[in-house]
Amino acid sequence: MQHHILELIYLIGSLGFVIGLKMLSHPETARKGNLVAASGMGLSIVGTLLFYREDVPAMIYGLILLAMAIGTIAGWIAAKKVQMTAMPQMVSIFNGMGGACAMLIGLIEFDKYLVSGEALALLTVLGSMVIGSVSFAGSVIAWAKLNGNMKKEIRLPKYNILNTAVMIIVVLLVGLIVSGQLNDPMIVYITCGVALLYGIMLVIPIGGADMPVVISLLNSFTGMAAAFAGFMYSNKIMLTGGILVGSAGTILTVVMCKAMNRSLTSVIFGAFGGGGAASAAGAGDKSVRDISISDTAVLLNYSKKVVIVPGYGLAVAQAQHVIHELETILQDRGVDVKYAIHPVAGRMPGHMNVLLAESNVDYEKLVEMEHINPEFATTDVVLVIGANDVVNPAAKTDPGSPIYGMPILDVEAAHNVIVNKRSMSAGYAGIDNDLFYKPKTSMLFGNAKQVLTDLVNELKSMN
Repeated sequence: MQHHILELIYLIGSLGFVIGLKMLSHPETARKGNLVAASGMGLSIVGTLLFYREDVPAMIYGLILLAMAIGTIAGWIAAKKVQMTAMPQMVSIFNGMGGACAMLIGLIEFDKYLVSGEALALLTVLGSMVIGSVSFAGSVIAWAKLNGNMKKEIRLPKYNILNTAVMIIVVLLVGLIVSGQLNDPMIVYITCGVALLYGIMLVIPIGGADMPVVISLLNSFTGMAAAFAGFMYSNKIMLTGGILVGSAGTILTVVMCKAMNRSLTSVIFGAFGGGGAASAAGAGDKSVRDISISDTAVLLNYSKKVVIVPGYGLAVAQAQHVIHELETILQDRGVDVKYAIHPVAGRMPGHMNVLLAESNVDYEKLVEMEHINPEFATTDVVLVIGANDVVNPAAKTDPGSPIYGMPILDVEAAHNVIVNKRSMSAGYAGIDNDLFYKPKTSMLFGNAKQVLTDLVNELKSMN
């Protein structure tokens, strides 16, 4: 009877995952979707504790509840306190924790399967451990890069050969263990260690401009590791959750690669962008045209159509609420205002969508790249706030540029382009931006929040 009740609970939990994932596809329902999926998980955990086994000592239940309490409190505090600029690294480290769980499950369970010699079961355990190890180690490195703890570029000589060799060693070790030719438990620990090394080597050389792809890829790894663990335990809820996360991460990785016009192999083995520390080298004697706050306000006030391009600089300045206020003022004066969203703007997939949703920007105003590009030719003013590489014309005109071929927002087709930046420093890809020197482009230097606040005040004074 208890088994049937638990199966029903797992079915309800799985439905919660599916419905929640569907709701996450639209910002208006995303928060409810997150709660629905979380409720499905919570119900499944409670059901497991109550109905999975009857012979569990009370002390074990106490330890489980203590661990859950610690994790819940830590996660709640971290999620509450995190700034929007730190959201990508929080996503990375949380994803890494999922990989670490799968790795630990494999390390705990492999011993009994190693003795029994069940090849399929052993492959499942090792799959969970190896993929979880790669996801954990890679996510920690991604966190360090995004958080600024790892600023120096590290690229070993013959890196591609070394990385491939480490991957082959992992595969060979797993094959030898599963086939029964190696049955020493120490070999399993060595395999785990080599998998951790591979996770580190996989992410260390990848540049900052490729981070959205990396986050998606590591997310799919964690999902696959969880699916392996679910298969190992014959646990349908773990299997369902792992498959959903793994497939969603894989699809998102493909979408991100397509948005950058880069193959996954070129991201992993030919990364570009080191964190945006480069200066505007190569600008030579090119000159830019400055514009004042008052002139910008006049230009915006008398426009019929304005497109705002948000970027990471908007998140850094925490200016999402001010940009919404600016949008509201312009709209009240009859100006058609939209936001142009590039798939890889920011540091993680959907970063700008989340940022603007936080300030209650109408979702219908967020227009994806392929839909907004044809509208730039009829746009009076494009206001670029903190975006760089996603509006760089070099992606279309310079075959020698590392971003050549990447689809960009065609902002230069607009009648006027105003770019807000703190300085002329390069973007995350570490290259100069030709847009800054175009005849129709004006530079509005300063912190995004302060500049937008001044713009709002100036527009109000013109009423």
